[in-house]
Amino acid sequence: MANYLMTGAAGFIGSRVIEFLLDDGHKVYGVDNINDAYDVRLKEYRLGKLLGRDGFHFRKLDISEKPVIDMLSEWLPEEVAGVIHLAAWAGTRRCLLDPWIYVATNNTGSLNILELCRQYGIPKLVLASTSSVYGSVSEPPYTESDDTNHPLQPYAATKKGVEVMAHAYSHLYGIDTTVLRYFTVYGPAGRPQMVMFRFCKWIAEGLPVVVNGDGEQTRGFTYLDDIARGTIQALKPLGYEIINLGGHEVVTINKMIAMLETRIGKKATITHQPFHPADVRSNHADTSKAKSLLGWEPQVSLEEGMTRLVDWYMQERTWASQIETP
Repeated sequence: MANYLMTGAAGFIGSRVIEFLLDDGHKVYGVDNINDAYDVRLKEYRLGKLLGRDGFHFRKLDISEKPVIDMLSEWLPEEVAGVIHLAAWAGTRRCLLDPWIYVATNNTGSLNILELCRQYGIPKLVLASTSSVYGSVSEPPYTESDDTNHPLQPYAATKKGVEVMAHAYSHLYGIDTTVLRYFTVYGPAGRPQMVMFRFCKWIAEGLPVVVNGDGEQTRGFTYLDDIARGTIQALKPLGYEIINLGGHEVVTINKMIAMLETRIGKKATITHQPFHPADVRSNHADTSKAKSLLGWEPQVSLEEGMTRLVDWYMQERTWASQIETP
């Protein structure tokens, strides 16, 4: 069994990856600064499921601060098989209000993790990027060789910067690095900025469902557990690789709303707003590389995954209904 460092341990994807690693008998050293990018109750809920489990160790740390390199070096065990670096400020719209914090966490924070790998001799790094790097130059389904030099928001620009900095460190210091470009992920206790969580809450609570544009824009969705499994599969030695993960099951926003209405048993009250300039009309992936290199194949259908999300929301509705959904 191996030791792993996980950044973003209280995050939507990170916490689920940790659960799977612990189930397999590994030890995980998790860090998170529990910031207020969204309601901290979600982070506390996820973290609460991990604290006290055998093999899990946690420290509240901010990766954007340079001293974190020494702090982690002193805390980690002698041998660390790999780092799964998922900590980031995410979101294509909030970054328009405060791009500085995105640069601090996504770029400086990632540099600190790369330096930790270099200085500590950690051989493997799995790094979270985003489908947002594809912008609107190429046509979906996106492949890893498509143009990513024209991001539409600062968030995507910071993630593109992380990808190329990781390439430099991989080239110079031999760090085996797998960059995962996550597409739209959904599931229980998801980020409240994400469309599936927002629409589920709005429909369940009888709130207006705000749709930007006509609702015919499409998204490729992937259930949380499939993304977590793919992230763990990416720990294998590959050299430097960029791999799409997710975005395989494509529906329109209007179709997604109809599916939620059926499961919740309530009709949505839809209001339309202009299409947002930070958004794209379509976003889904060619995942053939993930299948060939990782052996990754999604197992949870959109029908099943959406049912699990709604069931979780209704079970946790007392507090989940109070989560702000911008």
